[in-house]
Amino acid sequence: MNLFAKFEAGLPLAGFLAKYGTEAFRARWKSAADQTALTDAQRQLIGAFTRRMNVLVLAGAWCGDCSSQCPIFERIAEAAPPLRTDGSDRQMIVTHYLDRDEHADVQAALQINGGNRVPVVVFFSEDGSEVARYGERTLTRYRQLVGQLTGEGCATGFVKADDPVQRGVVQDWLNEFERVQWILRLSPRLRRVHND
Repeated sequence: MNLFAKFEAGLPLAGFLAKYGTEAFRARWKSAADQTALTDAQRQLIGAFTRRMNVLVLAGAWCGDCSSQCPIFERIAEAAPPLRTDGSDRQMIVTHYLDRDEHADVQAALQINGGNRVPVVVFFSEDGSEVARYGERTLTRYRQLVGQLTGEGCATGFVKADDPVQRGVVQDWLNEFERVQWILRLSPRLRRVHND
């Protein structure tokens, strides 16, 4: 399967939520986005990014894990500097979303531990080479869940103001975006393309 073709067919977050989200789901996503912030240090780190990153997100508008985590991707993309090529400004980080239930082929290709999980993120280079996959919950969230041993199957998606676990999840995702950025920056193939 050509996952980059699926990225190109994906929707920006607003379009994804307009198509797949109910009013209640969109409200939950907005609430989570309003509670999602980056620190100055995190913004400074993202400001040093130089390589375009295309990010495919397999998600469900109904999913609490998605509504609490996907706004993080958008905050990271918003903090990235514009990519200047041929005198035009383009986004450094581009996120496109696919609905898990509508794309069974992608769902099957991105299973985790034999299950259909979301969100699952696939990172691509500027020219569509797959760089990494990551999902569905981060280490910080898993540590919290194991500590609680509640058997929770899916988070509610409601994000509390100044929640230390959510701050950890933001950092976990930023760590993955940073790791991918440095893979791209140090790629001999891309260094030849960019003559750097």
